[in-house]
Amino acid sequence: MSTRHYFPSTAANTLVPRALRALTSAHPHLLLDEPQRVVSHRHHDLARVSVVGGGGSGHEPAWSGFVGDGLLSAAACGDIFASPSAAQVLAAMEAAPSEQGTILLITNYTGDRLHFGLAAEKAKVKGAASGRDRRVAIVAATDDVSIGRSKCARVGRRGLPGHIFTMKILCAAAAEGWLFDDCVRLAEAVNAETVSIGSALDHCHVPGRQHQSVADDTCIIGAGIHNEPGRRVLTPFPSIDAIVQECLGLLCDQDDPERSFVKFDTGDEVVMLINNYGGLSVLELGALTDEVQTQLAKRYGVRPCRTMVGTFETSLNAPGFSISLANLSAAARRHGTTASTLLKLLDRPTTAVSWPNIIRHGNIAEQNNSTASTNGAGAEKEPVADGSGPETFPVDATLLERGVRSACEAAIAAEPYLTRWDMVMGDGDCGEAVKDLSLSVLAVLDTTPTTTSLLSFLRALMDTVDKMGGTLGAIFGIFLSALYSALAGGARLPAAVASAVASLQSHTPAREGDRTVMDVFIPFAAAYASGDGDFAAAVRVAGDKALGTRRIRPSLGRASYVGEEAAARELPDPGAWALYEMLWGLAQGLGVEVPRLSRDDAEG
Repeated sequence: MSTRHYFPSTAANTLVPRALRALTSAHPHLLLDEPQRVVSHRHHDLARVSVVGGGGSGHEPAWSGFVGDGLLSAAACGDIFASPSAAQVLAAMEAAPSEQGTILLITNYTGDRLHFGLAAEKAKVKGAASGRDRRVAIVAATDDVSIGRSKCARVGRRGLPGHIFTMKILCAAAAEGWLFDDCVRLAEAVNAETVSIGSALDHCHVPGRQHQSVADDTCIIGAGIHNEPGRRVLTPFPSIDAIVQECLGLLCDQDDPERSFVKFDTGDEVVMLINNYGGLSVLELGALTDEVQTQLAKRYGVRPCRTMVGTFETSLNAPGFSISLANLSAAARRHGTTASTLLKLLDRPTTAVSWPNIIRHGNIAEQNNSTASTNGAGAEKEPVADGSGPETFPVDATLLERGVRSACEAAIAAEPYLTRWDMVMGDGDCGEAVKDLSLSVLAVLDTTPTTTSLLSFLRALMDTVDKMGGTLGAIFGIFLSALYSALAGGARLPAAVASAVASLQSHTPAREGDRTVMDVFIPFAAAYASGDGDFAAAVRVAGDKALGTRRIRPSLGRASYVGEEAAARELPDPGAWALYEMLWGLAQGLGVEVPRLSRDDAEG
């Protein structure tokens, strides 16, 4: 697999807006909100339920290629493998308003759940403030079977390309005029009866990042769409018969109590998707499909009534594929409808540019341009912050700026370590996300007038963080918002920090011991509050806890999908260490003496 690209490493995230401009300029029925990286359907009908999707870029044609009549109303596109920000999701909702309600369709990843969840809450508040009942529901696709029930009980399974079935059937129902509650129940029913498994020969290569390859004589089973190492490694390299047999066993074996998520009975209407992760030839994908169909019929008596083959959701240029099966008969029974109804919805024509024509249709009726909505036209505008508001918590402006700069500089200096660690235990983007966030905060310091109010500074900081994607961006955004509310309510700083971390825990299942950033956030806040504001002692606790993540087996997030070999490396959790670096840098800038833990020592 080539690691060479036509665009230089510095252009990694400039690829997204350029690709979106190309998509929308080539297809006049699509509109682009370029600053927010939102693609919307020009002819969206206000009277129909709106379905908004989105996620990180690098998975094209998902999600932007699936916007159009009969499919998504709008899509929000994050940076490469990073969720879109809450601000982007809100912009997508405003680009496709609905009198019936909005369904946010996402895949089950922490960053997406946090950012889309925050957007949903803000949309509800905004609707209440304007005197309108704004109905918003979130449906998270959870079709991956690589992790068993016992290990994914708390957060649910990952979303893999099987969500394509849920998306198409849900959006077709919305286009047919189904009511909001019926649409939500339908999506949940299809998702519950869908299973997927991925396999790869190597990781993809993200422009601008170091490539960590997989050994030549191995095959990954359980590969995700974000460069996760995978749960099983088959070596020496097996035959294609053995690879497909392993994958289908995980999907269909009813004797596996950990993974028998969907049952396939004789006579059930089943649909199948063979998805290209981005790096396979059309020829090889076709041969893989034939092998899957042959084994599926021979071993399990399943003959799909629809087989979809192609590139639906990629992992950039990863040489791999995924198999997804959806039992439409079982989904229909869950919902109280018929399998033929769901099949008709799956087959319904769409103007989305990346949806294949798998059956013959008559001419699609011309859309009524009178229902067209222009991008942002008629949408309510968010109030613009004018810098007014409470001016409590006066601070030494010079000291505040020095402390925040020092925190950002420490985090930026740690980026190579964070990236290296995350390439082993995650998808390799943690260091880049921390660096981008830190550079954005430094830009705020360079362009914002000096303030002596901590609350004024937090407002400026929140505006910046709200524009960031990724899991850490959402976590810091929720923390800062809750911290501001606590301080504005009169709490002292140590108590406000503890209150903000408590609020953060209501939006994520992660707790101390799960090997995430919360392994530092929670004990730091507790130490700071119980120590009556002893910041140095709290930072020392943060350092000890960050170092301690080396010995914690991950149970949440993308790191929980790695195999035992990667987990045995005993590296710190990148997010936890990043927070420690920020806290240590803040202490240094404020003149608080705290011994620094060595990054090299952390690697053992």
